[in-house]
Amino acid sequence: MLVEFSIFPVGEGSSLGEHLTEVLRIVDESGLPYKLNPMGTCIEGEWDEVFRVIRKCHRAMMKRADRVVLHISVDDRKGRTDRLEGKVRSIEKRLGRKLRK
Repeated sequence: MLVEFSIFPVGEGSSLGEHLTEVLRIVDESGLPYKLNPMGTCIEGEWDEVFRVIRKCHRAMMKRADRVVLHISVDDRKGRTDRLEGKVRSIEKRLGRKLRK
């Protein structure tokens, strides 16, 4: 499954990089495949392992702030792996070229 999530503290100012550093450390150390994008992070794995990482991120953020917003989007497809990269390759194949990154 692919799970895209974004998490941010409320009332902590307009620059959130310092708050998000711990979240990305947790994601990176999980060992799961992931991609960071400007608006969130996409993780690939099984339900329990992905949500264990997101729960750990949530707990870490709650230690830093009194209020946290967490958005989660799930794409679960049976029998498929390597979707984090494979979905992009599929579109590029149809386009006949690489997309800008």
